[in-house]
Amino acid sequence: MVRTRTARPARARRSRLLVALLGTLALIVPVTLVATSGSAVAAGPGTNYAVDDPFTSARTYWWRSSRFGMFIHFGDYSYWEGEYTRPDGTVCQNAEWILNRCNIPMSEYEAAAAKFNPSEFNGDTIATLARDAGQKYIVITSKHHDGYAMWPTKVNTWNLRDHSSFDPNRDILAELKAAADRQGIKFGLYYSILDWHNPNFANNFAQYKKDMYAQLTELMDNYDPDLLWFDGQWPSQWTTADAEDLQTYLYGRKPDLIIDNRVGKRRLVDGDYGTPEQQIPADQVEGQPWESCMTINGHWGFARYDSNWKSTTTLTRNLVDIASRSGNYLLNIGPDSLGRVPAESATRLRGMGSWLNTNGQGAAVYNASRAGVVADPTWGAVSRSSGGDKLYLSVYSWPGAGNPLHLTVLDPFQITAARVLGSSQTVTWRAAGDGFDVIPSGSATNGIAAVIELSIATQSRIDGAGTGLTAQYWTNTSFSGTPPVTRTDPTLNFAWRYKGSPAPTVPVDNFSARWTGSIQPQYSDTYTFLTASDETVRLWVDGRLIIDNTTPHSATVNRGTISLEAGRRYSIRVDYTEVTGEAYLKLLWFSPNLGQRIVPASQLYPSGPPPVTRHEAEDATISQGVVESNWPGFSGTGFVNYDNVVGSNVQWTVNAGQAGSATLTFRYANGSTANRPMDITVNGVLAADELAFPPTGAWSTWQTATTTVTLNAGANTIRATASTASGGPNVDYLEVD
Repeated sequence: MVRTRTARPARARRSRLLVALLGTLALIVPVTLVATSGSAVAAGPGTNYAVDDPFTSARTYWWRSSRFGMFIHFGDYSYWEGEYTRPDGTVCQNAEWILNRCNIPMSEYEAAAAKFNPSEFNGDTIATLARDAGQKYIVITSKHHDGYAMWPTKVNTWNLRDHSSFDPNRDILAELKAAADRQGIKFGLYYSILDWHNPNFANNFAQYKKDMYAQLTELMDNYDPDLLWFDGQWPSQWTTADAEDLQTYLYGRKPDLIIDNRVGKRRLVDGDYGTPEQQIPADQVEGQPWESCMTINGHWGFARYDSNWKSTTTLTRNLVDIASRSGNYLLNIGPDSLGRVPAESATRLRGMGSWLNTNGQGAAVYNASRAGVVADPTWGAVSRSSGGDKLYLSVYSWPGAGNPLHLTVLDPFQITAARVLGSSQTVTWRAAGDGFDVIPSGSATNGIAAVIELSIATQSRIDGAGTGLTAQYWTNTSFSGTPPVTRTDPTLNFAWRYKGSPAPTVPVDNFSARWTGSIQPQYSDTYTFLTASDETVRLWVDGRLIIDNTTPHSATVNRGTISLEAGRRYSIRVDYTEVTGEAYLKLLWFSPNLGQRIVPASQLYPSGPPPVTRHEAEDATISQGVVESNWPGFSGTGFVNYDNVVGSNVQWTVNAGQAGSATLTFRYANGSTANRPMDITVNGVLAADELAFPPTGAWSTWQTATTTVTLNAGANTIRATASTASGGPNVDYLEVD
């Protein structure tokens, strides 16, 4: 069972483990490290263990878009149904922690497990319930902290086949996996690193890890899980170095596997996503995708006395709140001793599914995320479609016909349409104070959350053509001397951990790195930059130091904000040092119009002169007296031919990453015997008076004419206008350097 944050301190918990966790070893099991492609690699300098960006990768897309999953806590502890009668007649109540919290003698606990017979467990019933609830994935406990395996493991006999009264020919994990596949539901397995039953956990941890690897290999081979959900990671025996080995092993066996952060120490650099428990963060979790795991009543495993059931309304609103903060909701059920799902759980889950499947309201949840452009309201929640052009206002407190719902705007946008899902009532809107008032004209469609869909128009996105930043790596922490490695790094997404480093020639400890170049925002927004680092980091954008953490630290997220204009290129510099231990450096950003992610290579440019951009004449705006032509020798699909009209012109829009001088080069042909000069204007200001375009000898012979101008950051209008009655030359393209 997962621990709740409200439980007693970890030290007290550990002191009550059935097996004392003393004298533990920190030995590392020898394992073959493998790359994500599946090919073996040697751990050591030059290895980066970062798999991809879980915020945007194809590997994690199904999980990110699902938003809603089913957790199942089921094991031999379910036999007790939450109550243990002590020898003195008093009753101790707990669920999946009952062995530990009620101090049940192991012999008595084992005897009870031998009677465990979940004969009414039905994988199809559970998978169908998940489907009806709108849950897109299932995670079931394969082994909880008591070490009891819910599959026929060959590692020991402490399992459902060999130590129970259950039909030895059945395999409930296989049954549930097959049922989930039939329903199109992804399948995940929970596995506890902690083990109260195996004495090797305390006495011979190296052997325990061998057993654990053997069991995980069985689970991977026999059930092909899409996700592994680890827990029980807090004992000191389990180290971050162990987590490094295990993640590498698992990703090597299945590159598209998704793993939670309890594979390590629940840090932002562990696994693929964070796991807040029994709570909903007030906003997105910075630095890592996240999933809130929560119970329907007060326990994870079945407890017959627990009638503290959350309502369908509360559970549904939890789901909507979580989706509006870009999180997932893993909602638990605990089958009873016979394997039956409590009716109270099933009723509530079906109620949630009914809401999701009515009137298209699921659009507020599935593949939806943080709105960004508006603040979280008091009357409900607002989520945003993946395309960014829809806002979903899930209204918990309906204002009544003709009364407004206020939206506080954080970044400008326009509302172009509004409707209540499942209703024909008119919805109007008006600018009001710091945002908009949205005014429905009728009643709420339901008492859980009526959904208003707003169609919105926001600024256009400008995608770059970058390739990454210039990287320099030193074999010291002072950035001194000639760096032995200089290259272009597409992104800053590095998990070198203990055994890796930036390059074979760079040691795993005592190195420094500097990345320089420019960054091009996709939107004109206030950007929040995040660094996830171990051990020091500094970040400058546009010459401003916005992150400065030079105190050596373990894995930490730092943040800084700056307003940037779309399309403009700003200088960027990142300094990083690693002294000893683990090494991580990740650079992320988000804005009102951009979800949290690793800054992509397309928006990063290496140091050095900016690239030359070419603008074909056939793509320009042309005036009367200019026509497209097709003389031989042009570069694109055509070129423009000036007729004998004074004042005829051709015009381009050119985006500049930053303000400054630029060289304009026109490729042209002039088959006449006279110069055909043109006036070159930039943003309506004359930049070159009658720039010469002398004869080239033939209309199919091409030469170039150049001039230097000053451009503004962002969009610039460049116009070439014939200044004589003879008109201008044929123009093939304009290059801007």
